[in-house]
Amino acid sequence: MSYSELSVWAFLIIIAILLFSMLLCNILRRIPALKKSLIPVSVMGGLLLLLISTITYYCAGDYIFNFSLFGGKGSENSFSGMEILELITYHCLGIGFVASGMRTSKKKFNKQRAGEVFNSGLTTVNGYLIQAFVGLAVTLIAAYLCHVDGLISAAGILLAFGFGQGTGQAMNFGKNFEEHGFVGGGNFGLTVAALGFLVACIAGVIYINVMRRRGKIKIVERERGNSLADYEDENEISVVSSMDKFTVQVAIVLAVYAASFGIMYGLSKLLPSLSTTLFGFNFLIGVLLTIPVKAVLNKLYDKKIIKKQIVNNFMMDRIGGFAFDMMIVAGVAAIRIPLLVSYWGVLLIMAVVGAAVTVIYVNFVSKRLFSSYRHEQFLAFFGMLTGTASTGMILLREIDGTYSTPASENLVYQNLPAMVFGFPLMFLANFAPQSDLNALLTCIIVGVAFVALNVVLFRSRIFKKRRAAIQTDVGESSTEAADDTQENSDP
Repeated sequence: MSYSELSVWAFLIIIAILLFSMLLCNILRRIPALKKSLIPVSVMGGLLLLLISTITYYCAGDYIFNFSLFGGKGSENSFSGMEILELITYHCLGIGFVASGMRTSKKKFNKQRAGEVFNSGLTTVNGYLIQAFVGLAVTLIAAYLCHVDGLISAAGILLAFGFGQGTGQAMNFGKNFEEHGFVGGGNFGLTVAALGFLVACIAGVIYINVMRRRGKIKIVERERGNSLADYEDENEISVVSSMDKFTVQVAIVLAVYAASFGIMYGLSKLLPSLSTTLFGFNFLIGVLLTIPVKAVLNKLYDKKIIKKQIVNNFMMDRIGGFAFDMMIVAGVAAIRIPLLVSYWGVLLIMAVVGAAVTVIYVNFVSKRLFSSYRHEQFLAFFGMLTGTASTGMILLREIDGTYSTPASENLVYQNLPAMVFGFPLMFLANFAPQSDLNALLTCIIVGVAFVALNVVLFRSRIFKKRRAAIQTDVGESSTEAADDTQENSDP
């Protein structure tokens, strides 16, 4: 091997290009129109690279990342430049989730706040369900009536992953769908995710401006925190010692992610037929592993075996933020527009209808269950259910710069109930593409689940009215009985 070979440098050059595109777009965001759009820099960077790659394809006959400088077209023992982008998207999804899962929390909620967090998780899952239902309805109709070449009837469920989960999830499941005859499924999922980011920013900005003109909200600046508590908790390991503090955080995250690979690999050998599905759940297995890891660390802290706290939340946030930024910019840049020519009608209909139902549903829930901070919660939910949690935070920050309302906390802590109730959707996503009948059954199951979970979500309102009606009936019955007794006692 010679260090002068392009293959030695290809991966690092791609990483550098991705980071440079974000730096360039961060500078471009100083343009007032772009700054007001609230489009995340990672999305802008991805779109810039996508534009360059697509123009190069039509002018030179191939995508720019498939040039020899970036690894060429690949072979049996190597990856092409476009495949490297997909690998970055895949692994950054898992790493980002592990970093987020490793954060420690000493927050204790009262009964009301615990209920709001639980409701936030249910709202998130219901958002996925209504998006999946709408997406499946669109692609079922398109597959049966329009006969779009290469499209399968289950493709619409990717709306829930592209809008609700982002580029990594959408690509993972889209790739899985390719095994069931969905031509360009991975690119379809990535495109849905990219459209979701645009929907989040465009609709979010419109909502903010409309509500501001009506006097419902006001734009506030975020105060910068400068205290040490913003960066570390008490009794943490020192920043610089025999091993740098940041190195420790990275080591923990990668160790947990490597352990998740071991679990997936072992299970795939025991269950070969589920190999693709298992490796599509890299993010979920990684997050689940953080639970016992944190439990072991807490036990070691209690026993004084480890005297200093190892995990630093601020640095874990930075690792997660970096991973998600890389996931988004690589995922958007990896889209291959020519593969999607026959799908654009379906994609646009899914995006428009999906955006509309998400706005209506999230606004309905925010107005009734989070009335004291309705607009803040709407922006947080809507941003997350069309982009990522960070998109929700970007929109929220425009009207709640200091995060004084519980909306930001709801966005963070809703993950556990959302994971519990949303987990079955993952299996439905692997059941749906197996046949047209399965896709139809999945659409029906998703619709029924949406109704059932909304009964749980609005339990206090539904059963409160029912209790009130019962009490009214009981009161009327008691009054009638008293009247009857009085009549019978009269001479």
